[in-house]
Order: sequence, then C-alpha cells, then structure tokens
Amino acid sequence: MSESAAEVTAAGIARLAGVGRAAVSNWRRRHADFPKPVGGTETSPSFALADVESWLRVQGKLAEVPLRERVWQEVVGHPAGPVTALVHAGSALLLVRARAAAWPALATAPDERLAELLPVPLEETLTERFGVERAVRTPTAGELAPSVPLVRGVAELAAGASPREAFDFLLGRHLDANPRQYTLTPAGPAALMAALAGPAATVLDPACGTGALLTAAAAATAEPDTPTVTALHGQDADPDLAALTALRLALGTATAVDVRVLSGDTLRADASPTLTADAVLCHPPFNERNWGHDELAYDPRWEYGFPARTESELAWVQHCLARLRPGGTAVLLMPPAAASRRSGRRIRADLLRRGALRAVVALPAGAAPPYGIPLHLWVLRRPVPGERPAAELLLVDTASEATAAAGGGRDRLDWPAVETAVLGAWRPFDRDGTLGETPGESRAVPVIDLLDDDVDLAPARHLPPPAAAEGAAQLTGVRTRLTETLRRTRELTPPPAADTGAAPGTVRWPATTVGELARAGALTLRAGGAGTAGAHPGSGPVAVLTDTDVLAGQAPSGTLPEAPADGPAEEPVLLAAGDVVVPVLGGGSVARVVDATTAGAALGRNVHLLRPDPAALDPWFLAGFLRATANKRKASSYASTATRLDVRRLQLPRLPLVEQRRYGARFRALAEFEEALRLAGRLGEQLVQGMYDGLADGTVEP
Repeated sequence: MSESAAEVTAAGIARLAGVGRAAVSNWRRRHADFPKPVGGTETSPSFALADVESWLRVQGKLAEVPLRERVWQEVVGHPAGPVTALVHAGSALLLVRARAAAWPALATAPDERLAELLPVPLEETLTERFGVERAVRTPTAGELAPSVPLVRGVAELAAGASPREAFDFLLGRHLDANPRQYTLTPAGPAALMAALAGPAATVLDPACGTGALLTAAAAATAEPDTPTVTALHGQDADPDLAALTALRLALGTATAVDVRVLSGDTLRADASPTLTADAVLCHPPFNERNWGHDELAYDPRWEYGFPARTESELAWVQHCLARLRPGGTAVLLMPPAAASRRSGRRIRADLLRRGALRAVVALPAGAAPPYGIPLHLWVLRRPVPGERPAAELLLVDTASEATAAAGGGRDRLDWPAVETAVLGAWRPFDRDGTLGETPGESRAVPVIDLLDDDVDLAPARHLPPPAAAEGAAQLTGVRTRLTETLRRTRELTPPPAADTGAAPGTVRWPATTVGELARAGALTLRAGGAGTAGAHPGSGPVAVLTDTDVLAGQAPSGTLPEAPADGPAEEPVLLAAGDVVVPVLGGGSVARVVDATTAGAALGRNVHLLRPDPAALDPWFLAGFLRATANKRKASSYASTATRLDVRRLQLPRLPLVEQRRYGARFRALAEFEEALRLAGRLGEQLVQGMYDGLADGTVEP
C-alpha cells in the first residue's frame, strides 16, 4: 500500500456498506481476511480504503462505492489532514471551471506526472482569481502527490453537478463532522444580517471564518431588482479558514465578482486599511482579552473612544465603522453583555450621540452560537459629514417569536417569524427614522432617553411587556377561563374508589408483554427520531412530537432536520389517532393516546409508538396499564447515567376486548381530569403573573 493512500475508520466503512458500526465490528471478528489496521489507535483504528473497498466487493457487500463517498474518504484520509485536502480540492475545482477545455488533456496523464503538471496551471488560475496576494497558496508537486486521486475524484464529481456543488458538499460535511472546531454563523442569522445591511456592491467581513456572511451577502445582492455585488473582501486570523472561504466564495460567485480574502489578525494587522465598503458584516470573537489593547492605544480607528481591555467587541464595532463609506451599513452579531457593561458605556454613548448606532435587535436563545444565550444584532451606519445625527434608536426583542416549548433550543425556533419581526420593524424605521411602538416587540427610543449613567441598550429593558397592551381586559378573560376550567375539574374528579377487598399485589391476571403482543401482531412497535424534512415534497412542514411534549401534555413543538446534502430525504414515523406514545428516558411512567389534533405529526427521538390493532387491543386500556408504577420498576434499565425504559418488557393483563374497553373508559376519564388540572395550573400561573405585572405597571387598580 502506498504511504499516501487514503484511510478509512470503522464509521467510514459502515457508511460505505450502508450498515451500522456493530456490523463492522462483527466482520472484523468473524472474517480472518478482513483488512488489517494501517493506522489510527487501538480503540479507533483506520484501514486502507482500497483494501476495504476490495474486501467489501468480494464479500458481495458493496457493488460500487458511491462517488461522493469515495471522494469524501479521500478528504478524511488525506495524510496532510482534511483541511489541506479541501484546499487542494477547491483549487482543482477552480482550475476545472476556469479551464474546462484543457482539463481532459491534463487528466490523461499518469498520477505522478499529473502531480508535476498541476502547479503551473493552478498558479495561473489562482492568480487570475485572487491576485498575487492571497490566502490560497499554490501547492508544490510533492504536496500534490497524495492529492491526485482526490483531484480526479472532485473533477468527476463536478462533471455530474457543478464545481460549486462539489465543494459545498465536501466543505459542509467537514464542518458537520467537526462542530466543536469552528464557530459557525447559521444560515438564518447570516441571511438576516445581509438583509439588514441592504443591497451592497462591496461587502467586507473582517472575521470571515468559513464565509457564511459573505456567502449570504452574495446571495442577497443577486436577487432581482437589486444591485449586484462586485467585490467580497474577507480576513481571518486562521490561514486555513481564510483559504477555505476564498475558495468557497470564488466557486460560488461569477468570475466577475472580485474575491479578496487574506489571513491575519484583523485588529493588529488590517489587510484592508484603505477599503471603504458599502456594507460590513461581522460575527466577531467574543470576550477576547488579548485583542491588542496595549499596542493599539493610539490607533485612528478608535473614533468613538478607546475600548477597555474587556471590551473587544467594541473594538470590532469601531473597526467595522472605519471600513465603511459614509452612509454605509454594518451589522454585527454581538453578545448581550456588550449592550450594558459599564466599561463600554462611554463608547455606546458616543455611538448614539453621533448617530452611528441605529438599531439593537435581541435574538432568541438558540439562534446562533453560543446557543445558550440570546445574542444581539447591532445595526450601525457611518455618519455622513454634515448630516444631522439620528434622534431615535430602534430596539427590537424577538423572544416572543420563538415557538420553543419547555426546554427551548435551536431546533425549536420559528426562524421565519423572527426574520419577519426584525425586518418588519427595521425597514420602516430605516425609511422614516421613527416607528410606532409594539409592546414587547419593538420601539423607537429617543436617544436622549438612553444617555443616562448606564447607557443600557438591552431592548427588553426599554420595551413595555406585551401584557400591558391588554391590561385588565386580558386578565378578566384569563380569570373566566380559569373559573370554567376549575368547574370542569370538579366535574371530572374521579368518584370515590370502590374497594375490591383484595390486598395490593394479590390479584393475578394472566399477563403478557408489549414484546409478545408485537410478535403476535396485536400491535406495531416503532422507535422515533428518524426522518428529515422534504420527504413529502409539497406537503408542507411536519411538526415533531418530542419526549418533552409527551411529558408536558402539549402539542408537537419540534421540527424535522433538513435532509443531508449528500443523501435523499428520510421518511419519518407519522402518528395516527389511537396510537400510544411512550417516552423512554427519565424514569417516568407516562403514556399518551394520540388524538386527532396530534395525528400527522412525526415521532420524535426517545419516544416509542405502539399502534394497537383495534380488533385486539383498546388504546386507552393499553396506555392506562403502561402507566402503572409497577410496570416502570420492571421495565426500567439503569445501565447508564440515565434511566431508560425497555418498552418491550412493559406488561398488561390478558383481558377480553369488552373488559378492556371498560377499563379504557375509566383510564380515559382520568386522562381528561389530568389535562384539566394541567390547564388550570397554567391559567393560574398566567393570571397571577398578569396581576403582578398589571399592578406594577399601573394598568390594574389595587
């Protein structure tokens, strides 16, 4: 085997053969001729890709390695690392696109000769696209030698799609495989930031990372009836990220678009000191102490004040303003603390006085990393000499647009609603300079009202709560609903329990288990968690019933993930009325019968579905006995740090269908009583909090 041959892990072998990793472990134990490890570690060995492919084909477990998978394995198994492989792949794709007529002749050369031939045309292509000073270095023949199979593979991949799609697939899979290595700006916030900046010919991202913001800017300005972007400028301290971003932008835009991406520390060594961009988009690093405070004290960029050592974000704000043309717009993703820290109040005050800061938008938690906190967007505009500073600042809080249920999280955000709320406030404010107040959502605040000792710009602190708009009338409605619910709760309260005279545990019904019923065909057992959006084109979004929803007795609140770029959409498990759903984590005993309003939702992760045959099993009888405490003890597993329920071991008695329905009717009545109690609790909490708020804001009399 060549020292430069690609290697593959057990996970990669499983992906090649379309099996689980356990199957690969079995093959290694049972087949003496299975390829031996050539690298990796004892616990995570790697194998020669060519040897694995040959063995799988001989065993009849593989007809042909999919081209995408072959190319991807060349990337992850590259001896110089996946980033170098991606740079070589992207450079080759640029060559293929720029010299489509010349590539077929080059491709006929043997591998060793091709590695010798490539540097010259690559140097010419990269120089034509990026200029002499660039982030993408031309590899030597020796560096290209192990990349020749990869170069041939990506060229073949591009022939079936396009160079842009081929590179996007490889880069996207690399980023997905290394989520902790990169701080990514999700597509939703990136598109929103580009929309806030508006149409622009020249766009700069001084902390470009993997290029998400510049890609969004290029897409936004490519829409009909908007000026086309002519130049994309970026800089990043990581040379690898700068190279990947340059290739991503070059392959994703027309050759007429000027792409200039360089590496280096932007604050200490600005690569574009004379640039005047139409728009600047930036997701700067947060909470950096070593940003250059000591050596940059007299830098001319600090037009609004010298940032404290703890205010690195305000240094990035001023850098972005310094690179704008007069009237140009900058949009930065900021930590919420930057709006209120006392160490930054003087700079915030000067940004307001001079009209540079135009809006502060609070996003819901989960919108972008770090996902646990609600980040802010700052919209800034470089003042035009001679123009009067803006008199008001727009404050927007989108927390109410997040449809997250208990637990929240990035997978439960209604991002289109967030985007609509932000742009619906910004665009009229940007046009008119003011905006009517929407309680709890948006308000144009006079700058003079913000110039106090704190200069606190957190939107939530300046917006009236939504409840204040309704006042006593809304609380009267809540009280009426609570009264009606409490009345219904009294009606549903179970009658006194009839004593059978039997001691607990002495009644012995013939019993069966869920597993036995499934084998007999009396019910169907399915696990949740699979499925992707788009499995049914044109059918609209599918909600997901999560384990949290089942435990809280609420409507489906989850969303299906998008299908992977390299695979088809996967069918989810869809619920039907009469199904019984059981969460398997947490050690609780909960079973819920799906009603007509929940039917059609997808089954979420860590939830099992039991679909009874109505001729053999009553669903309410099934759900009722599954909730018994004794069942939980018998079917729970404590093998890990979390208690897990083995649904197949849950028991219920063997009773005739008529008797099942008698028990089922009582279990159903208990479920209705439980739901009424739950609703009463929620309404009670809403009424109490509303009274506190109403008394505090003066909309309710004592």
